[in-house]
Amino acid sequence: MTTDTRPNGPASQDNSGESFAETALKLGGKSAEEARRTGAIDKADDNVEQLFKPEYQTVNSPAHRAVWDRGLPVELFRSVPSEAPADVRGVMDKSVNVVQKHRAANTLLDEHNKITPTVLEELAEAGYWGLLVSKEYGGSGAPFRNFAPFLTRMAMADPTVAGLASVHGCIGAVDPVSSFGNEEQKKRFLPRLASGERLSAFALTEPGAGSDLTALRTTARLDGDDYVINGEKLFITNVVPGRTIGLVCLIDDSPAVIICDLPDQENDNFQLRKYGLYALKHTYNQGIVFKDFRVPAANLLEPIRGNGLTIAYHGLNLGRVSLCANAAGTMRLMMASMIPWAKFRVTYGEAIASRELVQRRLARMAAMIVGCDALVEWCSQLIDEGFRGEMECIIAKIFGSEAQKEAAIELYMKTHGGRSFLHGHMFGDNVHEYLAPCIYEGEGEMLGMAFFKSLVKHHGVTYFEPIGKTLQAAGIKKPNPMNPAHAWALRKALVPYGKWFLREKFSSKPKAQLPSMPGKLKEHAEWAAESLQRSPMEISSTMQKHQLKLADRQCRMSELSTRIQLMTVALCTSLYAARQNDEVLQAAADVLCQDIRRQLSGRRPSDSYFRTATKLGEAIADGGFKSIAGMHVDDIMMKY
Repeated sequence: MTTDTRPNGPASQDNSGESFAETALKLGGKSAEEARRTGAIDKADDNVEQLFKPEYQTVNSPAHRAVWDRGLPVELFRSVPSEAPADVRGVMDKSVNVVQKHRAANTLLDEHNKITPTVLEELAEAGYWGLLVSKEYGGSGAPFRNFAPFLTRMAMADPTVAGLASVHGCIGAVDPVSSFGNEEQKKRFLPRLASGERLSAFALTEPGAGSDLTALRTTARLDGDDYVINGEKLFITNVVPGRTIGLVCLIDDSPAVIICDLPDQENDNFQLRKYGLYALKHTYNQGIVFKDFRVPAANLLEPIRGNGLTIAYHGLNLGRVSLCANAAGTMRLMMASMIPWAKFRVTYGEAIASRELVQRRLARMAAMIVGCDALVEWCSQLIDEGFRGEMECIIAKIFGSEAQKEAAIELYMKTHGGRSFLHGHMFGDNVHEYLAPCIYEGEGEMLGMAFFKSLVKHHGVTYFEPIGKTLQAAGIKKPNPMNPAHAWALRKALVPYGKWFLREKFSSKPKAQLPSMPGKLKEHAEWAAESLQRSPMEISSTMQKHQLKLADRQCRMSELSTRIQLMTVALCTSLYAARQNDEVLQAAADVLCQDIRRQLSGRRPSDSYFRTATKLGEAIADGGFKSIAGMHVDDIMMKY
């Protein structure tokens, strides 16, 4: 990842060091405590921004520029396929073979229904755990743009194993040490993480701290050459004795990250809190209780800017893209299971594969898979190019998790009917696995508001914050433009916004310069580009209407955020599909874009749409979705 360590001050902070969110909340009459807590999160976000060169920060990201630039930068939405280096491809092939071999032999899971230690060890021998570790420290140094799509392939073999690679390499200890560790720490930790001698996890969530990371309670107190840790973590995936974890805790009331080697056995200082959890059943998800647990002080990660929240935020983007990649593989498993059943199941003398409703389900499944593929390729490319990618990765996470949920409930379950709930059926055995990603790496609607905040932050700092501060200085609580005193007080602060407003309202924007594309996909891309470019006035008007109370208008922020996200999905998917030499993939992208446009417009589906979807579903039932060819699926249960 490209970083920049030049001492640039955050653009969203004034001379007092107060963040935009903190200032807005104070002006909006919030308590000092809420302003302080929100400001801490905002400052952590600013510190992450400063890790990236200016041209790769959020204000210059594709999603931000698509809305606020005068002219949409199409080139930033066009992903390019990348072939993995031969040595990396070899590791990937061996790793998939390990999983496929054990699945075929029914030796993937142990007596506790967990991935067996043997499988984890054989994956280590294949190099699986070192894919994201640089060669200098014993890994493969796989580009993320190769790693992320590979997770889709691994998920087609086993979604849990694919998820473990993300936990280990993206949100676990690998990324924090690689990105923030000093040379001594990298040499000490990374070779063992690359070899699989130590697998990793990330311990952030606590019983009272989830989306509100300012509620952290776990502490680390310096005592000689050690930190003494006390506190509890909850919902930590891949944690058992002997793991290496990145622990987020408080040092002198400031968030920090310490790399901890957990003991090989529980003891008085380190214990696991075990509980029943429906999701993640094939790996370990447990709580951790620390009581005077000692860790060498040399294990503290010290970012150039910021604190532990900076480190936590940094790795989450990779995990969000990985989640979308996993969803693309998991939905392929569902589709591969649906087709044989649809051909076998006969109602009123005809196989249900010939029924329009089932065909439309297959078409919708394909549409969401292609959308996920497009977002994974796009986001992983942006990450490798050096972009922060926060807004883009949030889009991928939300779309991927919601698509998998819809696919499982509305498409897969309903097609298999009552057999879905049999013990041993893929749906019945994994329904919680299909739903839980809506919570992983941040609950979807909460992330949607984070997306909106990133979208409006620069606009707010530039135009609305000066107005708010002017009103505060003048003691004006309810501004009235007809009041001469109010108008005089605001005369200077309103000029920049007035200029922006007039230009936005009365001057046209250049049309997006799209590449050569099939007609329907080009129409969708043009619609998405024009819709994104028309968004600033509505967004700014919403900010103007609610002003300092906007933070409390969560439903409005969520709705606006969702629309911008879906427009972006349509743009990326249409551009991605346009360069695929596959009519089925292009038809699937067309269906997805039609679905999105209808969702945002409220229009009813046309007969033409139904013909397109059912024709696509028929082609898929006949083997037209090539990426699932040859996939092993479970036998049909309770044949009649």
